[in-house]
Amino acid sequence: MATHKLLLLPGDGIGPEVMREVEKIVGWFRKRGVGFETETDLVGGAAYDAHGVSISEAAMDRAQQADAVLFGAVGGAKWDSVPYAVRPEAGLLRLRKDLGLFANLRPAICYPALADASSLKREVVEGLDIMIVRELTGGVYFGEPKEIVTLEDGSQRAVDTQIYHTHEVERIARVAFDLARKRRNKVSSAEKFNVMKTGVFWRQVVTRIHKGEFSDVELEHVLADNCAMQLVRWPKQFDVIVTDNLFGDILSDIAAMLTGSLGMLPSASLGAEDPVTGQRKALYEPVHGSAPDIAGKGLANPIAMIGSFGMALRYSFGLLDEADRLDKAIANVLASGTRTKDIAAPGANAVGTQDVGDAIVKELEALS
Repeated sequence: MATHKLLLLPGDGIGPEVMREVEKIVGWFRKRGVGFETETDLVGGAAYDAHGVSISEAAMDRAQQADAVLFGAVGGAKWDSVPYAVRPEAGLLRLRKDLGLFANLRPAICYPALADASSLKREVVEGLDIMIVRELTGGVYFGEPKEIVTLEDGSQRAVDTQIYHTHEVERIARVAFDLARKRRNKVSSAEKFNVMKTGVFWRQVVTRIHKGEFSDVELEHVLADNCAMQLVRWPKQFDVIVTDNLFGDILSDIAAMLTGSLGMLPSASLGAEDPVTGQRKALYEPVHGSAPDIAGKGLANPIAMIGSFGMALRYSFGLLDEADRLDKAIANVLASGTRTKDIAAPGANAVGTQDVGDAIVKELEALS
């Protein structure tokens, strides 16, 4: 039996609470013969309190050795005054950098039972299932120079630099096309070729990769601002959207709110394929933050965290049947009316974090 090494980094705020529900799911699969070896370590503010850094070298070593990392959430007002270099969020940024996680996968799925929780009409979002593939380690967030300078006349100038290299666009395009082949076989590439040289370049490289390696996949090019509009107008026209770091940040947040709650959405960040094993370094995390205002109260929605483990089953461990079973268990629990406060219908009784985890385990049992 293969053993899958999983590092759990619960983090701060509601992170530990939602991670405990994932541990229930891991335990359920383990009892049924799926080999999981888990370790737990600190990240974010919890790591700063213990070690004076946002992630320790020992935790980084464990992350490098793991087949996948499950990450909860970091941050909170408690650590607002700590030095910039060791702020809680720096732990996540280091994980992304040191593991080489360049491809951020953000699914936006609207379960039929939750269609009325969206701010859009039911017919617009019901059954929505799209995937945004965001380039995570390049672009304007990392380009140099990045500075605010004072000029001779006393005025100031701020500069952020958008840079992309050929290999960065090629590898993110390949991830998107590969995913599309396993879905509905369509990729929408979003950029601003009409006003940005990096947009012209992005379109050229994506087009070349499509023609040379993925001509069986449908490709369309869409201006990023129009893509934002179309996501709100009729999101089900999309399957896989591939885009750069800045536009991916914006478009994935728009897509997230189509589903009704950030508490529902998992994500994956993947690295390059190992030339020997074919495996990728990978980190899975819910889209929501640490929500310190509800931490410790048992109110947090654990579905995004549990869904992130589901993505690990699918993309890191190749356990497709198990991933499908977990997805169905989540959908069935929601359809039964079991909801935390963030997604409960007006006037309905909301359940707690542990109740949702227990219900999903019970539904997994029923489905097996």
